[in-house]
Amino acid sequence: MSRLILFNKPYDVLCQFRDKGGRPVLADFIPLPGFYPAGRLDHDSEGLLLLTDDGVLQSRIADPRWKLPKTYWAQVDGEIDEEALERLRHGVQLKDGRTLPARAERMDAPALRDRHPPIRYRASIPTSWISLTIREGRNRQVRRMTAAVGFPTLRLVRVAIGPWTVDGLEPGEWRESQVTAEEQRQLFLMPSEADISRSAGTTAARSERPMPSSDPRPRRRSPSPRPSGPSRPPTPSSRKARGS
Repeated sequence: MSRLILFNKPYDVLCQFRDKGGRPVLADFIPLPGFYPAGRLDHDSEGLLLLTDDGVLQSRIADPRWKLPKTYWAQVDGEIDEEALERLRHGVQLKDGRTLPARAERMDAPALRDRHPPIRYRASIPTSWISLTIREGRNRQVRRMTAAVGFPTLRLVRVAIGPWTVDGLEPGEWRESQVTAEEQRQLFLMPSEADISRSAGTTAARSERPMPSSDPRPRRRSPSPRPSGPSRPPTPSSRKARGS
């Protein structure tokens, strides 16, 4: 059975295991060998990152062709209005084309730890929070979408990818899980609009339910000097070629 790591990525951590510049990377938090990120999360974004030891599962989660819904909480500059939310719901025009329809709702400020460094505040302009569920994987898509409707993103936290959520994990903590039969079923069914609505609309309710895990206790690893070794781990394709 495929193994999966759910990691609550802190701000300014790179989604890679090595960095010549010495910036924080995944190896500073996750000591297990043989796991690779299933998708990306920008260094200035926070929240759920999935890692797996299964190359097929990695591709199925990361490849935008499968339109796996991803839910984000975005703190935006200004009091976002219903007109802007409607534009997000119907898709907005970006430089690389129009986005697919998204699930967009205004929400109360979530109970998150303060970010370090904090976002920039302007006393004369308030901020607001939205929940946004998309099923694409364009570069910095959420930030570009909110900017396109006039409300630039100040803080971005990914809280769900498909059936998995960041519930119960503080920044820097991770939990190992085995992919259940129900999760496999959801992964290999193309999501409908109803699936996307449920994913966005029930994120808060999911926080009541623990994720299935071989070890339910979240783990935290303090950043420490990285060991010397190869510049980067082998790719999933190279592992497959060796028969691993």
